[in-house]
Amino acid sequence: MSKIGRQPIPMRDVKVELKGQEVHYAGQFASGMHLLPLTLSARIENATLCIEAQNDSRDVRQVWGLHRALLANKISGAHALFQKQVKIVGLGYKAIAQGANNIEFSLGYSHKINFSLPAGVTVEIDKVGQLLTLKSADKELVGKVGGEMRLLRQVEPYKGTGVYLTTDIIIRKAGKAKSSS
Repeated sequence: MSKIGRQPIPMRDVKVELKGQEVHYAGQFASGMHLLPLTLSARIENATLCIEAQNDSRDVRQVWGLHRALLANKISGAHALFQKQVKIVGLGYKAIAQGANNIEFSLGYSHKINFSLPAGVTVEIDKVGQLLTLKSADKELVGKVGGEMRLLRQVEPYKGTGVYLTTDIIIRKAGKAKSSS
């Protein structure tokens, strides 16, 4: 039995309808549909959504946990937005909002970098321009955008300057040691 697949999905204030293999959901921030494979079925009981498998083969258990997790993320995103924070560290490194969907990065290169946000992602930039908060109802999309921003200037291991997510662990290297001779 799948450990993830058998867990019920809390619906909170999200409206969920079942139409055969289709699970339709509508919440405050998002609405949509998730199609379950024929080997899985869904049922609603006590304000939770339960995904059940038709048989107990290994292939069915794998997709059972996968589809339960995907559906739980979609329902959670319809209830509350997912957030990722991107931190910019370095002298003169900053980000400036250019309109609703564009960000201009100054990251120590000879040119400024223009970054376009995909639809469904919003960004809040602090006054200094070094802490960006990405928000979206789609968990995968907000993580992808954060990863793309991180690639604009990878973290330098000696000083720790660059662009990274606040959840990243930065491993610093020791610099040259002075000898006492």
